[in-house]
Amino acid sequence: MSDILHNPFKAALAARRSMIGLWLGLASPYAAEMVAGAGYDWLLVDGEHAPNTLQTILAQLQAVAPYPTHPVVRVAWNDAVMIKQVLDVGAQTLLIPMIDDAEQARRAVAATRYPPQGSRGVGAALARASRWNRVPDYLQRANEQICVLVQVETRKALDNLDEILSVEGVDGVFIGPSDLAADFGALGNPGRADVQAAIGTAIAAINAAGKGAGILSADVASSKRYIELGTLFTAVGVDTTILARGAENVLAQFRDVRVAAAPSGGVY
Repeated sequence: MSDILHNPFKAALAARRSMIGLWLGLASPYAAEMVAGAGYDWLLVDGEHAPNTLQTILAQLQAVAPYPTHPVVRVAWNDAVMIKQVLDVGAQTLLIPMIDDAEQARRAVAATRYPPQGSRGVGAALARASRWNRVPDYLQRANEQICVLVQVETRKALDNLDEILSVEGVDGVFIGPSDLAADFGALGNPGRADVQAAIGTAIAAINAAGKGAGILSADVASSKRYIELGTLFTAVGVDTTILARGAENVLAQFRDVRVAAAPSGGVY
């Protein structure tokens, strides 16, 4: 029997192994299971911008569990209660948005750890994560297998990146290109030269600190460039975009319909 507490995503980051992922925004366990067998290393269940609840997140974790892909959950905010609930339903790797400084990063890590290392409430008897106390050493081993990814997406965060990287328990840093572009005054244009330069500098700093760098881009050329720069967890598409553009492309073969196209260097 495999060790259900082992976190392959965290192990891959430690081994400096590149992983390709897909963003899930449809909030559907059926859709999540459909793509779970496609071969992606990881799938991101988005609780920040997609219409997910704790119950739909749970359902998607259950749907992808039989497949050789690792679910990552992005919570809506750096909130200890929300983080506790998502961990209890079985997420082991969390992406926490809008981290601007080291103190916020420390709070995020603390919310994922049982005392005395952190502040996570103990309720393993109610939790899918421990298989309702059927994993006898869950409480003793859970902390070491949790993977914390913090999202930097403002100029303030970039200014504080070295301090964020120094926080113990931060396994990776995800660069949020859309919000970062907006903060640079380039709303909707993450491909602008100064934004791209800042992203490249951040990836280098993250790697120099021995952490995993991550990003999302549905633009193939941009994704390949980020991987060459050293991103270790790179999301290369979004299920909502795949469905929307795919549906439009089919119809365009029968009607004179203009299909929406993402700008070069775009995220979605």
